[in-house]
Amino acid sequence: MYRFPRVELCAALLLTLLACTSAFAQTAASQAVTLPELSVAGAATPSVGTSPRAGESAGSITVPSVDRQRAAVNATVGSVAFVDAKDFQNRYANTIRDVLKDTPGVYVQERYGQELRLSIRGSGISRGFHLRGLELLQDGIPINLADGSGDFYQIDPLALRSVEVYKGGNALTFGATTLGGAVNFVTPTAYTAFAPNILRIDGGSFGTIREQAQVSRIDGPLDVLVNATITNSDGYRAHEAQATKNFNANVGYQIAPGIETRFYAGVYITDQKLPGTLTLGQSFLTPTLANPTAITGNQSRKVETERIANRTSFLLDVGKLDIDTWAIHKSLYHPIFQAIDQDGWTYGISPHWAGTFDVGGFRNDTILGLRAFAGENSALQFVNVRGQRGTQTLNSLQSASNYEAYGENRFWFLPDVALMAGAKAFSSNRTYSNKGGLAASPVAQFGNTTYDGINPKIGLLWQPLPDVQVFGDVTRSRDVPDFSDLVQQNTLSTTFVPLRAQRAVTYETGARGKIDRIGFDVTLYRADIHNELINFSINPGLNIPAATFNTPRSVHQGVEAAVSLDVVRDLTGVGDTLTVTQIWTHNDFRFVGDPVFGNNRIAGIPTDVLRTILSYAHPSGFYLSPSLDWVPQGAFADHANTLQVPGYALFNVQTGIDFKNGVSLFVDARNLTNARYISDISVVTNAAATAGGAGALAAFYPGNGRSVFGGIRASF
Repeated sequence: MYRFPRVELCAALLLTLLACTSAFAQTAASQAVTLPELSVAGAATPSVGTSPRAGESAGSITVPSVDRQRAAVNATVGSVAFVDAKDFQNRYANTIRDVLKDTPGVYVQERYGQELRLSIRGSGISRGFHLRGLELLQDGIPINLADGSGDFYQIDPLALRSVEVYKGGNALTFGATTLGGAVNFVTPTAYTAFAPNILRIDGGSFGTIREQAQVSRIDGPLDVLVNATITNSDGYRAHEAQATKNFNANVGYQIAPGIETRFYAGVYITDQKLPGTLTLGQSFLTPTLANPTAITGNQSRKVETERIANRTSFLLDVGKLDIDTWAIHKSLYHPIFQAIDQDGWTYGISPHWAGTFDVGGFRNDTILGLRAFAGENSALQFVNVRGQRGTQTLNSLQSASNYEAYGENRFWFLPDVALMAGAKAFSSNRTYSNKGGLAASPVAQFGNTTYDGINPKIGLLWQPLPDVQVFGDVTRSRDVPDFSDLVQQNTLSTTFVPLRAQRAVTYETGARGKIDRIGFDVTLYRADIHNELINFSINPGLNIPAATFNTPRSVHQGVEAAVSLDVVRDLTGVGDTLTVTQIWTHNDFRFVGDPVFGNNRIAGIPTDVLRTILSYAHPSGFYLSPSLDWVPQGAFADHANTLQVPGYALFNVQTGIDFKNGVSLFVDARNLTNARYISDISVVTNAAATAGGAGALAAFYPGNGRSVFGGIRASF
């Protein structure tokens, strides 16, 4: 009997699922409807041959206006968020924490320098380094490696125009269906830039200084933008100095009416010293210290990344077709417990069509896409001799490939209610080859595993008022292990471990919008997870990458809420405002009947994270914004729940003035009480069972002390 290949079968099932909403549409009565936008004001496209005025948000075919970007995000049936760079352009924004800290449901904490923990709904909850379970994109094009792993070093906050956050399965619009979802960092074009020319310098505590320049021009059918940022900082802790150089550029060309191509190029160079982790006592008594092992091994992370990408867009009779292609080269030299030396390429292609048309007189929105991307990474290791390569211990090759088909259909069977159905079919291969022949690794090892399946999604969106939406949906996600999970190592050996993919079904309901003086964005969710990929550090002090295992069952549930209130308008009678905003992220992440950890909490992320902001804005451009970051109870440091770090509260103040001539001055004072606190944790299995007990466990990253930053920005 002939058997259909799994990928072809997945694609056929996907098309069948997408057809279900169209079939439902055929049975509805004929009636034309118009869907109101959610708080969207249109912006005209500048005439060809002109430069945009400061603050203008007009777009082009490949990159629509910021207003249209916001409208596309808000059309999602599920929990999403949109951040306009105007909210932080004239502030001190050094890392993506400064970009996303006001987004409910996004947990982002600094470890050191540009190294962060970024988690949505517990994605990669206990991983103590970099990123898993969340897809990062730049201009809609993936920047993760082909195995799904990623970091944040090439995201420059000063090179952004907007940020789109799609939580969980709501990232299906990009083809992403991981537990955490996707974050799309959108860079400006000459059409969407705040001004044709931008110059900026800022700095402050810890020997920090940063310079940025951006230039953009439009000349007939051609437009170009170039952005460069250089940052140097000694860091809060010893052995934390960093030097980064980021370059982003894009060139667009209107080939013909309705056809445009845009090339992106980027170079990102990071040289980051690593301070390592401390014990809990050291973190509170001497938080500026570095771990002695980090100093003797001269531990650091040196990354050079080059990226080139293209988007070519076609306006069709119905909808728009985008074809994305990309190639990323990444070179990493990372002396930690050993000197890790890696070099590899990631490349891919992704056609994507989105259109709106009538079915039986009813509005129907459809998204269809394909993604094929792969990569190969040479992974070598050497004995770390004070940061230099010693005897080689590993000679391996990591290869990953992914083939995906996805789609989503929204059918408006009532003027204000849409039924959504979608799915993604995928096949992902991971191949590992340890070539052996070394004294530390004499025997060759080969590992090969393929993950495939279908992730469906269904939901409803109700828009009772032009500025209010209510939604509910059910999605299934799959997180495929990356090579940091599959290739596990300790001080003696490196082994390929064929882990299972993490599967989850997530239920969510929520509402977003604005009613008079109140703005709100509230979501409740629950994810029932099978084979969750759980990490734990073997020895945090030595900076050995974490080991990973599958726990049979777990649950992630929580609340993602942000509410803002215009307390006073015309406070002094001149159009000034006083606004208070409360952001609350509640995280309840637990094992369910685990053979070792029972129903314990999964370590790494605190239960409640709150942020309160009081903002005063004057029409002259002056603003004052004190804020309070409050974690009532700290996270557990171990899955056995024997050690929980203390909670903390941080008081901060931002102030500045935006002059009419395009010059802005700003000051950002953080942790003004100089509170001692734990910013992040390198999770272990059982703190009480470690050598020397919990007090000797070096697994903690102390948060930064009191700091003040300021700067000047000129737009012209």
